[in-house]
Amino acid sequence: MPELESRPAAVQTVSVKARLAAAGLRHGAAQPDPPHPAPDGEHASARVAEARSRARERGDRQRQALRPVGAVFLAVVVTTSAQAHPAPGLHGAGLAVAVVLAVYAAAVATAVSVGWARRGPAAQAAVIALIGGCGVALAVLQPHGPVEIAASMGVWIAAVRLPAVPAAVAAGVLTAALAVAVGLTEQPAAQSAITAVLLCLLLAVTGQFIRRGRQSQDRTELLLAQLQDAREAEAAAAALAERSRIAGELHDVLAHSLSGLAIQLQGARKLAGREAVSEPLRAAIQRSAELTRAGLADARQAVSALRGERLPNLDQLGALVEDFRRDTGADATLRVDGTSRPLPAEASLALFRGAQEALTNITRYAPGATTAVTVSYQADRTLVSIEDHVCSTGAGPGTARPGLLADAGGGHGLTAMRERAQRAGGTARAGPTADGWLVELEVPR
Repeated sequence: MPELESRPAAVQTVSVKARLAAAGLRHGAAQPDPPHPAPDGEHASARVAEARSRARERGDRQRQALRPVGAVFLAVVVTTSAQAHPAPGLHGAGLAVAVVLAVYAAAVATAVSVGWARRGPAAQAAVIALIGGCGVALAVLQPHGPVEIAASMGVWIAAVRLPAVPAAVAAGVLTAALAVAVGLTEQPAAQSAITAVLLCLLLAVTGQFIRRGRQSQDRTELLLAQLQDAREAEAAAAALAERSRIAGELHDVLAHSLSGLAIQLQGARKLAGREAVSEPLRAAIQRSAELTRAGLADARQAVSALRGERLPNLDQLGALVEDFRRDTGADATLRVDGTSRPLPAEASLALFRGAQEALTNITRYAPGATTAVTVSYQADRTLVSIEDHVCSTGAGPGTARPGLLADAGGGHGLTAMRERAQRAGGTARAGPTADGWLVELEVPR
């Protein structure tokens, strides 16, 4: 048996997010939804992304509710324009009125559509400019027509759709142009211009209230989602700190005690080699040393799990076989059948630990044996088999290496494999072949 040694558990530099995910403390770590990009370039949590999605849906519902209002507004403008002078016609000023009215109607219909409402500020500004320009043109062509109403529609849409500064600029330009057009075409000029300015100002203020109310609701919901995320992260960080403290205590007490015991057993084994002691006592010391070494490994694994460090999985089986081949000099191969797929953490760990135990037993009881490790991804299960072949000297395979596995020689190797596989919903089995041993580990999917 190799010399026992005591060494501290491996220390890894792991980010807090990685530790939380490995420790199973982050929500949605199993099968998270695809991350949604946040405005600042970071990945939003599922809760924040859901809040943003609800805000978009709420905005769409509000726009859908405003479409009838836009239709009524457009119907009023068209009806009033048809009754004004000159009326829409096919020649002269009437043709100009008809063209401007058609363009205005198309622009308003586009502006109140849900698809266009999702576009950026540049597209919104283009439609707003078209609506306002047509409204001012109608004010010039039809002095007694829908003068203030047509152009003020552009002011209201600008207040609702554009940010504060662009909205103020667009509303100011449209209001000024409308006031000038009204002042030049209607009498009394001052009163008509003031009426147009007051109407535009009223619609601009109303539109800003609607926009800010919607933004405030969206921001409140988003902040609540972020606050809940922050509280959960704080609780997870506190849990991780407590687990790290417990891991440190376990390492200081259990691992150090087992290390001292391992050193004492190593001395007892050497002393038994020099003294004339019975073979059963020598075997008991040997077995105690093996159990102590296994306990040290389990203690380090428990400390790593408490600290949230990444546990081995089936993806690392290739490195395990390579280390086995390099350390023992034996002929060992790894074959993968089927398409590789991710497995649950417990199942992947069970397969890796089972293969590790089987290779360790081959090192102890069949050094130099030819070993074949096979990973088979099947439709409803994943199977890992470890098979070794040795040159027989006449004894049966069950007596050639007594104690290779648990049920063969009274040890606990296969028992531990079975318990770990059962926790993952699978099975573990082993038995002798014509010239060696076969271990099979199976988990669902």
